[in-house]
Amino acid sequence: MCQTPKQYFVSILRAKGTLRPPERQALFGPWELIYGASQELLPYLEGGHWGPGLEGFCPRLELYTQFAANAETSQTTLQEQLKKSKRFRRYENLVVALAENTSPHSPDHQQLTRAARLISDTAQRVHAIGQKQKNGQHLRRVQALLSGRRAKGLTTGRWFLRQGWLLVVPPRGEPRPRMFFLFSDVLVMAKPRPPLHLLQSGTFVCRAVYPMAQCHLQRVFGHSGGPCGGLLSLSFPHEKLLLMSTDQEELLRWYHSLTVAISSQKN
Repeated sequence: MCQTPKQYFVSILRAKGTLRPPERQALFGPWELIYGASQELLPYLEGGHWGPGLEGFCPRLELYTQFAANAETSQTTLQEQLKKSKRFRRYENLVVALAENTSPHSPDHQQLTRAARLISDTAQRVHAIGQKQKNGQHLRRVQALLSGRRAKGLTTGRWFLRQGWLLVVPPRGEPRPRMFFLFSDVLVMAKPRPPLHLLQSGTFVCRAVYPMAQCHLQRVFGHSGGPCGGLLSLSFPHEKLLLMSTDQEELLRWYHSLTVAISSQKN
């Protein structure tokens, strides 16, 4: 598995001189070091010497953290490289299961247990880095969609949860479609700019920002799973929102996401 990218990417790019060393390093990070560590581990695994092999491999685990941190820099090869992180998660499950099913009296038990713990810790760091980078991509995308005075710096330091169209039900008159962006601590209501707007067609004007720490959420109707959609009530100290959707499954997903945001502010 490790041989393929080394053979068809790193080695060829180096041989042809397609990329300068700094550019190649930015694209691939510590890939060759990971490949070398894997090659050293392989004979131990094939020979059934899991304990000594994994004990020698554990000092190289930091390379996986560095590899994950480099993913955003290497956007061109990001999707292919992220498959490696997923394989690392499966590898973690294998080693943990091996440690749990090894007798405490086995000479390998202590080494396997230590290796499983270190690999699990590394997998968690790799996952956290991936989640942070994915959230950063969402925030940049949403910030590009929003305009207006209230939108400046709105997405800085927040966690993105959900976005979509909902109908705002006013005290009088017809429901109005609005785009909502839900973050970990605020709900943003936005209005689409006219399609023929010369400069900002396809973007949204930020109309209101609601703090989730002050939100009281209720389902007015839409509990039974029927075909009629549903209605949510969001109460804030100085305003009340009634949000409707004709798609009950979509409204249920909004309800769960809003509940998560509210709970995160109370913890």
